[in-house]
Amino acid sequence: MKRYKMILLTTAMVLMMGATGAAFATENNNYGAAGAAADPSYTLEEMLTYAIQDEYLAQAEYQAIMAKFGQVRPYTNITRSETSHIASLSTLFQNYNVALPVNDAASRVVLPTSLQASYTAGVQAEIANIAMYKSFLSQDLPADVKLTFTNLLKASENHLKAYEKKAAGNTGNQMRNGKGFGGRR
Repeated sequence: MKRYKMILLTTAMVLMMGATGAAFATENNNYGAAGAAADPSYTLEEMLTYAIQDEYLAQAEYQAIMAKFGQVRPYTNITRSETSHIASLSTLFQNYNVALPVNDAASRVVLPTSLQASYTAGVQAEIANIAMYKSFLSQDLPADVKLTFTNLLKASENHLKAYEKKAAGNTGNQMRNGKGFGGRR
């Protein structure tokens, strides 16, 4: 039942995002996950390019959010993850002799108007990222690419959970059976 409620909440938030227009990087239709969604088929080079663009964009967005709203979770943690994701993908670019695209993601960032809106936009961005990696994983891939995309998919699923909790108002300090959970002291 709890999972069902979370799915309903996520669906409602995605629908709200479409209605309000408050989303990360709304003008990036040919970049990252949005570009991948619009592309009916992919080469390995295209998959790597869309993937690193999306990771560049996430990192730039999270850095911009922290610059505007302060060093807050989950952005502090997830920003470090994005650096790791970019490094993993950069290795694949080297392994397959593919030119690493210029990181111009900072120029593509569209900030939400509030920290709360950023969590909702984060949900939408992670859903798009997950869909991109699932689409890529349905292709015939070299083993190292498949492993990297699988790891990035799992990381995005974890990021989605963090944004869903924040969007739902969970600060990580709620009480369960009289005992705190979710945070360290």
